[in-house]
Amino acid sequence: MKLFLFLSFSALMSLEAFGNTHETDKQALLKFKSQVSEEKKVLLSSWNNSSPLCRWNGVTCGRKHKRVTRLDLGGFQLGGVISPFIDGFSSSNLIGSGSFGTVFKAFLPAENKVVAVKVLNMQRRGAMRSFMAECESLKDIRHRNLVKLVTACSSIDFQGNDFRALIYEYMPNGSLDMWLHPKEIEDISRPSRTLTLLERLNIVIDVASVLEYLHLNCHEAISHCDLKPSNVLLDDDLTAHVSDFGLARILLKFDQETFINQLSSAGIRGSIGYAAPEYAMGGEISVHGDAYSFGILIFEMFSGKRPTDEMFGGDLTLRSCIRSAIPDQVLDVADELVLHNGLRIGFPAAECLTKVLEVGLGCSEESPANRLGMSEVVKELISIKERFFKTRRGARS
Repeated sequence: MKLFLFLSFSALMSLEAFGNTHETDKQALLKFKSQVSEEKKVLLSSWNNSSPLCRWNGVTCGRKHKRVTRLDLGGFQLGGVISPFIDGFSSSNLIGSGSFGTVFKAFLPAENKVVAVKVLNMQRRGAMRSFMAECESLKDIRHRNLVKLVTACSSIDFQGNDFRALIYEYMPNGSLDMWLHPKEIEDISRPSRTLTLLERLNIVIDVASVLEYLHLNCHEAISHCDLKPSNVLLDDDLTAHVSDFGLARILLKFDQETFINQLSSAGIRGSIGYAAPEYAMGGEISVHGDAYSFGILIFEMFSGKRPTDEMFGGDLTLRSCIRSAIPDQVLDVADELVLHNGLRIGFPAAECLTKVLEVGLGCSEESPANRLGMSEVVKELISIKERFFKTRRGARS
């Protein structure tokens, strides 16, 4: 497994270095050419640095991204190994970018497993052994609703720069963000349906359970520090798994300068609306900050509105909008997709939504000391589910 991971990391390092352009494919094909016999190389004479990649013999490129989409060498009787730089002739393996790194989809043939590889943005050099030891400690943090950390990598890339990555299990149903805002993504990746009220309630219970575990049941309390819909991933049956846990602690320990810069720019400003207000004023990272972010996540899940939507500004925020609507106008701020999807006739939607959103309000109080603890949150959400959906404790439907 380690050998293949090294090869995969080489591909990912190239993708990162070349900005995921056709240069990645070009280097892979030139490597392939170097492996064929001298008498066969004449057939690939157009494969050189002076000719545009998309005009090479047997190569077909996509119109939009100009990357290799097809390689037809059937008539040449050539043989060789395509470098992992080629990355499957696809730019779709780039899953996304976050505050602390870029995520790629990769495949481990030895285990027949698809994984997600997060390449970290770290500027500090060295401390590889300590970094790996810290990552190994994260592997011991296990919960059914955490994205499993498979392994980690700390090495030098082909340009001589430190390369560090975390390898997680892959979640086939993508992020909660794409389910809440399907119109913002491409048709090919768009979910085929919307989440029901019960499914959303199950998801918030999943996330709350993770935060309770991280805050109270680990050797030392772990603050997530960047909780938002894009960091909540869904598996085959739409069970929620929280990603990037412990990442803030690693970056703070091994690359404090970069971490602080990212918190003040990409972290705080990039996640504005989710980050606790005390963070913007230089307050210390704490479990209370996670509670605030969780409250905002509840609002977004049941209103369909991002905290950064254009309608909000000045004194009007997503939280203030929810607070003023409860209880009499709660249906006015609810996501219409929730109200018209899978609810039985006569279901007390207004009462149920009010109870859930009140939990969000309790989590997102201005003062950290006044926010609900996650144990209380979990109990209340489970109670709401049992009351309105008549389910047994622990059942998902």
